[in-house]
Amino acid sequence: MANRNVTEFVLLGLIRNPEMQKVIFAIFLIIYLITVMSNMLIVITVVFSQSLVSPMYFFLASLSLIDVFYPSSMVPKMLVDLLCEKKTISFNACMTQLFLEHFFGTSEIALLIVMAFDRCVAICRPLHYMTIMNHRLCCCLVALSWTVGFLHSLGQIFTIVWLPFCGPNVINHFACDIIPLIQLACTDTFRVGLLVVANAGLISMISFVVLMFSYVVILRSLKNYSSAGKRKALSTCTSHITVVVLFFVPCIFMYLRPVTTFPMDKTITVFYTLVTPMLNPLIYTVRNEEVKNAMRKLWNRKVASDTK
Repeated sequence: MANRNVTEFVLLGLIRNPEMQKVIFAIFLIIYLITVMSNMLIVITVVFSQSLVSPMYFFLASLSLIDVFYPSSMVPKMLVDLLCEKKTISFNACMTQLFLEHFFGTSEIALLIVMAFDRCVAICRPLHYMTIMNHRLCCCLVALSWTVGFLHSLGQIFTIVWLPFCGPNVINHFACDIIPLIQLACTDTFRVGLLVVANAGLISMISFVVLMFSYVVILRSLKNYSSAGKRKALSTCTSHITVVVLFFVPCIFMYLRPVTTFPMDKTITVFYTLVTPMLNPLIYTVRNEEVKNAMRKLWNRKVASDTK
């Protein structure tokens, strides 16, 4: 590990106005609680519902689980800092936060690709769908998504942890992210910047192109479906595409560029780490009657058991 004088970092936070910090704390706390509860509701619904046995819902529950952990890697610290005058984070805690952020973020990218593959098989090979997407393969694909996230995050940590940090130690952000950290290193970081673009930016862009191509294939395959089948498939695909766009466009903007920061970076980070995970359950459930019906049945079952 490189020699360093910095043992902690000072976070400038989201905004400087103390009064506005309290308002934003209340808003973000509500959003975070909604995010955690709504995603956990989907996980519980899929796990305990006997009607949601399709691989699509298994992947949806896995995505919702990630959407609980992903904002939790940064938001609690941000909420605490909104109420504190001095916002500091130790070097080790900063590296842990960076690892978790990229671990869950990349796992979500990989899982979205898996979900697109699942829809391709379901629509292009409907008669062989359950044979191909058996339970063992589904578990392997989810495990592969988490493994990809782990390896990517490990690469990001190794990129940063070997850099010398001699000071200053002030990060113009509310969280530890790779680009603001690179800018604090007291060495030439041109090659490191290229590694970041290749490891994060290109991965996001290539994954986004692959996903869009897969949905083009899916939409072309719908010409052989009935009107009812087309509507159902289009509803599912529209939900998936919406989630993909909301997640990937901010990530591509953040990482597929030279190592520099912009004033809007904090807002964009809030969007894809907090707002998007909150919207995902709404996107997937509002247009999905099976999930809504399963939730109603679970609620009615709970009410019936409570009244006994």
